[in-house]
Amino acid sequence: MSKIKVMSENLANKISAGEVVERVSSVVKELVENAIDASSKDINISLTNGGLNGIVVQDNGIGMDEKDAILAFSRHATSKLLKEDDLFFINTLGFRGEALPSIASVSEVDLTTSTGDVGTHIKIKGGEVLINEHSDARKGTKIEVKNLFYNTPARLKFLKSEQTELANCVSFVERLALANPSIRFTLENNNNILVKTSGSNDLKKTIHEIYGLQVSSKLIEIKASNDDYDIFGYICKPEILKSSRNYMITMVNGRIVRNQDLNKAINDAYYTYKPDIKYPVVILNIYTDPTLVDVNIHPTKQDIKMSKIKDLYSLINNTIKDALYNNLLIPDATLRVSSNFKVNHEILSDILKENNVNEEKSEKIHLTKDHAIENQTSFDFGSIKEDEEEYSDDKNIINKEMKSLVLYPIGQALGTYILAENDEGFYLIDQHAAQERVNYEKIKKAFAAKKINTISPLIPVTIELSKSDAIIINKNIEYLKSLGFILEEFGVNTYAVKEEPTWLVSDYEEETIREVIDQIILKGSDFDPLKFNDHICKTAACKMSIKANTPMSMEAMQELLNELVLCDNPYNCCHGRPSIIKFSIYDLERMFKRSMN
Repeated sequence: MSKIKVMSENLANKISAGEVVERVSSVVKELVENAIDASSKDINISLTNGGLNGIVVQDNGIGMDEKDAILAFSRHATSKLLKEDDLFFINTLGFRGEALPSIASVSEVDLTTSTGDVGTHIKIKGGEVLINEHSDARKGTKIEVKNLFYNTPARLKFLKSEQTELANCVSFVERLALANPSIRFTLENNNNILVKTSGSNDLKKTIHEIYGLQVSSKLIEIKASNDDYDIFGYICKPEILKSSRNYMITMVNGRIVRNQDLNKAINDAYYTYKPDIKYPVVILNIYTDPTLVDVNIHPTKQDIKMSKIKDLYSLINNTIKDALYNNLLIPDATLRVSSNFKVNHEILSDILKENNVNEEKSEKIHLTKDHAIENQTSFDFGSIKEDEEEYSDDKNIINKEMKSLVLYPIGQALGTYILAENDEGFYLIDQHAAQERVNYEKIKKAFAAKKINTISPLIPVTIELSKSDAIIINKNIEYLKSLGFILEEFGVNTYAVKEEPTWLVSDYEEETIREVIDQIILKGSDFDPLKFNDHICKTAACKMSIKANTPMSMEAMQELLNELVLCDNPYNCCHGRPSIIKFSIYDLERMFKRSMN
């Protein structure tokens, strides 16, 4: 008797559902993407109890006739791919023809659709058609999903709490709205509106509608092209940082994607503008020939592969670097923060675990103004209500203003912060961070010029290693020489440092040398000379800089301020901490109620 049998259509759909429909947000994603592909301009998503008890998606798209409505629930039935060659020219969000049959096989689906003529009403439960009848002729499609996973209890038990499922739905709809600013999106849960966009086709305004004034007022527009790619979007100034990569939103030809190379290009561009554990807010559109993109590598169609990724990396990285360099990035001490924002501690732990979208950690799901979880670098010296500010589209100030900025020191606070002023307002400067930035850029330039002066110590430092560690050091002996460390063998697996670079901080020579050796050993075959050079520059700059709680003369303060404003990035120390904060005259007058506007 034959052991191999062809599985039933319904069983195949249930297996497919395990890949396509993982949770409530998966259903929302597939239904809303279908609505977008149907040329909808107004999409309404209504959830009941976070989608656990019901999901309704209604659009004003082209709709379907009766024949297509029935066929849409057949596996691999699609209007988006007609022949094999179409797979290389995908311009729609969906194309597999698996979503609707997968959803229908594990839930109850109620569909009403019309092309503007006679409408069609279909009801399916567990993959079986229960109702097929005529309905009203309102153009568009309305689809309702209930009792998700009712017939697959193993998957049902993996659904999370109502708030967690809701949080993931909200997060995804926000991303879709940013990817499609010309479409009006409305998301509600239990009749409470959580997301609403205007469909203005203005990306910056959509960012304002999703993230609010605090983010939209700190945006920098970027736009660039090369032979294969066009990029357009907005990046946030480094004063707005998040604890996860989830706010680096990338879209390729209108599709929200996950790609480590794209995230790396963005994150690397912010290098030294932020701490390593923080990430920027970036909304980036990438447009290219569909033949350069492969979206057919995962059922969710979010993981993609791209051709000429190195060229794209350089385009994104250099464009963001230039934008940051050419803009004044001194953070205002009084960021406009709505007093209504609160942290919902009950759902915080669930969201941190569940909203990670293939990243290490997540830190925020924007539900409502009373249920927002924020974790960002900010300087809040008093709340100013958001409704006192209006959305605007002001031009950015270019970096030449920073180069010509004149600061006059007037004193020192707590032995750590320089107080300075000019005609525009009052400034606080972290003396260690500021001098660290100045020293870092000086050392970097010396490294780039390859002018490393060395000196022979009176008593050479000896480094004793294990055999395996000695092999790694011997492999990198020429690289160490290029840094100014001249090592000679001094016995079995032992080296003596005969010469050392003059930039080593006095009294810290041996400590720095041993750290250099340890870092090379730690990295092993993954050792990256460029990154290590930078690590050395940071370490040396930090040790050379004035520490906190150290008095400074007025002359020393003035010299430091003069050097700081001429740096390529005067806004942060080399580890990403802010070095300078501004209190404008207007902000000071508002704080002291001298100005009531």
